[in-house]
Amino acid sequence: MSTIQSISIWAIPVLFAITLHEVAHGWVAKKFGDFTAESLGRLSFNPIKHIDPVGTILVPAILIITTGYAFGWAKPVPINFNQLRNPKKDMVWVAAAGPFANVIMTIFWAVIFFIFIGAANDNEQYAKFFVYMSLAGIFINLVLMFLNLLPIPPLDGGRVLSGLVPNKISILLSKLEPYGLFIMVGLLFLGLLNKLVFLPSLLVLFFIMSILGIQPADFIPHLQTILPLEN
Repeated sequence: MSTIQSISIWAIPVLFAITLHEVAHGWVAKKFGDFTAESLGRLSFNPIKHIDPVGTILVPAILIITTGYAFGWAKPVPINFNQLRNPKKDMVWVAAAGPFANVIMTIFWAVIFFIFIGAANDNEQYAKFFVYMSLAGIFINLVLMFLNLLPIPPLDGGRVLSGLVPNKISILLSKLEPYGLFIMVGLLFLGLLNKLVFLPSLLVLFFIMSILGIQPADFIPHLQTILPLEN
């Protein structure tokens, strides 16, 4: 698959996966009393308002060129936790909203896949495009969900954990936040992100296919077209 074809398949799933993830944070924060995201115009489904030059453009572009698939992140929606009516408790719901949005989008892309897989396996080219895009949508949303649920501040999982544990532990977790990126890089170089994020994402993708009644022989060739899987 050429770079242009990869971009056409991954661009929409990646853009909307990260956009809706961030909008979900801001929308739930608004419901709990923080209007910061709304006042800055960030409660918008327009991906342009959420583009991060590195995470939304540079990193996905490099990945597509080097690996054939994309991953990225959006500019975080600003949340003022002090504006929440019950900051510690409400933070749990605000943080969990992002991964939940990715679950909803996973279901959406699974429906698209189910609609087009029959025609794609009959070698209809237009259907293959939608099958590739829907598989990309399922995969990127699962990756974002599992990644953000890691209990590492400032990831969503870290904020959820902080809101659930006693205050003393929550304070300790907050002190880890400046080092969250370094922890993530360390997990990446140790190969643990593959086991904690990418492998679970593929396992859930296969589980979704089994729920849809799709046999491995009917979807794995399509998956291998968009992901660098070993035969």
